[in-house]
Amino acid sequence: MMSRSYSNLLDLASGENQSSFTRMSRRIPRIMTVSGIMSDIDDDSSESVYSDPSSSSTQRDRIIVVANQLPIKVHRKNDNSKGWMFSWDEDLLLHQLKDGLGGDDIEFFYVGCLKEDIHPSEQDEVSQILLETFKCVPTFVPPDLFSKYYHGFCKQQLWPLFHYMLPLSPDLGGRFNRSLWQAYVSVNKIFADRIMEVINPEEDFVWVHDYHLMVLPTFLRKRFNRVKLGFFLHSPFPSSEIYKTLPIREELLRALLNSDLIGFHTFDYARHFLSCCSRMLGVSYESKRGYIGLEYYGRTVSIKILPVGIHMGQLQSVLSLPETEAKVGELIKQFSAQGRTMLLGVDDMDIFKGISLKLLAMEQMLLQHPEKQGKVVLVQIANPARGKGKDVKEVQDETFATVKRINETFGEPGYDPVILIDRPLKFYERVAYYVVAECCLVTAVRDGMNLIPYEYIISRQGNEKLDKVLGLESSTPKKSMLVVSEFIGCSPSLSGAIRVNPWNTDAVAEAMECALVMVEQEKQLRHEKHYKYVSTHDVAYWARSFLQDLERTCKDHMRRRCWGIGFGLSFRVVALDLNFRKLAMEHIVSAYKRTTTKAILLDYDGTLMPQNSIDKKPSSKTLEILDSLCRDKNNMVFMSCEKLGIAAEHGYFLRTKRDEEWETCVPAVECSWKQIADPVMKHYTDATDGSVIEDKETAMVWCYEDADPDFGSCQAKELLDHLESVLANEPVTVKSGQNIVEVKPQGVSKGIVAKRLLHSMQEKGMSPDFVLCIGDDRSDEDMFEVIMSSVAAPSMAPSAEVFACTVGRKPSKAKYYLDDTVEIVRLMQGLASVAEQMVTV
Repeated sequence: MMSRSYSNLLDLASGENQSSFTRMSRRIPRIMTVSGIMSDIDDDSSESVYSDPSSSSTQRDRIIVVANQLPIKVHRKNDNSKGWMFSWDEDLLLHQLKDGLGGDDIEFFYVGCLKEDIHPSEQDEVSQILLETFKCVPTFVPPDLFSKYYHGFCKQQLWPLFHYMLPLSPDLGGRFNRSLWQAYVSVNKIFADRIMEVINPEEDFVWVHDYHLMVLPTFLRKRFNRVKLGFFLHSPFPSSEIYKTLPIREELLRALLNSDLIGFHTFDYARHFLSCCSRMLGVSYESKRGYIGLEYYGRTVSIKILPVGIHMGQLQSVLSLPETEAKVGELIKQFSAQGRTMLLGVDDMDIFKGISLKLLAMEQMLLQHPEKQGKVVLVQIANPARGKGKDVKEVQDETFATVKRINETFGEPGYDPVILIDRPLKFYERVAYYVVAECCLVTAVRDGMNLIPYEYIISRQGNEKLDKVLGLESSTPKKSMLVVSEFIGCSPSLSGAIRVNPWNTDAVAEAMECALVMVEQEKQLRHEKHYKYVSTHDVAYWARSFLQDLERTCKDHMRRRCWGIGFGLSFRVVALDLNFRKLAMEHIVSAYKRTTTKAILLDYDGTLMPQNSIDKKPSSKTLEILDSLCRDKNNMVFMSCEKLGIAAEHGYFLRTKRDEEWETCVPAVECSWKQIADPVMKHYTDATDGSVIEDKETAMVWCYEDADPDFGSCQAKELLDHLESVLANEPVTVKSGQNIVEVKPQGVSKGIVAKRLLHSMQEKGMSPDFVLCIGDDRSDEDMFEVIMSSVAAPSMAPSAEVFACTVGRKPSKAKYYLDDTVEIVRLMQGLASVAEQMVTV
């Protein structure tokens, strides 16, 4: 059942004060001046591109990097003219990844917003300059719409929730606001339109960054079914218990699954995303040869776990600047020369960086270790918050008040235990603080990655000139100490750091003291271990690894036939074998009429009966259809109709008519193994709420469809191993399927019953010239394989019409598909009508 939170974007046009955007022309530059909400993701199906597998290009690889902000600095010209000056923002990751990859074999384009508002009259000129000079395509969004999108939905709703803040009250995180969500979708649509002005969809790779553009993959996938699309999330991804509170939870998940590769900084973030896909969409994942993938309508969506790194070259060049050396000299005079040790914190002034908790820990350390008073200084660099609002003001007020209290309590003339720097620092100044600091404290309560520890480690490695300023011999081993929160993305990579729970101020205080008194040799060993990792896993390694996986994931695009289904943000692409197509009613009816002897093999649960139906009894309509088909003496229908043949328990039992005795397709087997399997299954049933045992004549099935998906899957793997172990010497097979673990006699499958049926018909002189075989799950694939391989065999008439059909558009050995049980019943009803006509004639 569709939740009320679902939003078809057609509904967006009905909001207040909304107007349509003019259609984007495929040219550069383009000016967007009209404020409003995008009306529809499906605004023009004619622009959806069907990709020709035979097309090719000789252009070099191009990567279109898409993010909320372009890596461009913008300044007004100094002569008070209307012109603008532009330069690369070398501190931004998007520029660093390009610089890190280097080489002339890759061409980079950037799509994103500028930091400054550009008047509509200047947008045309600015677009031309940025495209020609920087290969950047600016996205111009009206200020009011941008505010709703960025400061509204991104910063007040997505960002807090992804950092585990539930909107329990209007003042605690942002309550969901549909108008802000509509603005978010609209801006993502504008980004898509800008990308479409420069993309070569058959050749280019598109790399989308962060939570600001989470629905962008759907817009791109709709227009270009085979677009090579990667997405990297730079924030945390919350656990399913947190994430599922979001009213548009399924829309975001489905949008991300329209990517080919989705990247996360840590395994925890990826695990939470996979859990959400399983619990909310029923999409499970598999790990093959070290790669994690989700099968989504025939496409494989890969998951990449890859912590980002820093730009080694840039940081080392800053370390070599004369300004850096001079600043290091100043800080040595200010601290080391005064006999004081510097602890350093560098954080944005926001609610999740834990600045106040860090200050409380500093206060606690000075109380517990009075000998440190006058000798230890915490320098806290507080960068301006990226968002704005009441919560930022509260953090600022609390920080200032705490710093004032600590300094009044423990300070003395010429000594403040805490120095708060709340102005923007130049990068070289920050690096100088890194060089001098004995320990760096990064104690955020929740953070996506945080590269401050990496920058600190490389800065402490220094260079020969800085060694002279510090009074060190060039052969002196370097040292550094880190106290990091367990809740930041870089924590798993820094095994030599002192990891802390930032909420436990006593523990953080002890970690500070431990970092100060640790023996020099251990500090050196920890630094060496960290430096080796950080220097080899830099931003170039990160970008190269991601793009290699993106290329690997997309390599089969041209081997599949693709088309889109669904409306609004439920849109997705089905990608299947070129020969796999929908079974047309007129096609099969025509074949049915011109053939004589028919074999019809039908699965039941999931085919004639919906998989999740509580009442499994066939409807009177279904029985009527089957009866009609069975009245034709030339029809062999396998499925409690009078002349209906039934194969039970995967074909172990078989009868061709209702009044016949059951036969077995394989030699009769003892079921003494059940005495072994039954207590094992009961143990797992007792331990797994929602699971049940189905005890059949010759098989046993443990079903966990109603259990918790993650726990049920985990228990199923354990049960599978357990049963395989205890039943190793029994003539049975243990297999796992969709929400089941099954034990059945060896050599039993639907393929065997299909083979036996065809052979039996041949012996009776009834080799079929029409075969219809329909099923929905993995067990039916054996049946499809037998049917398709028998096309040229004696068991079928020459030139037989064969229709192997699976339920749902998914990879299968069948050649045809129908969407659901409704279409299956409609098909069978059509054939039954034809059969009735043929019988009466």
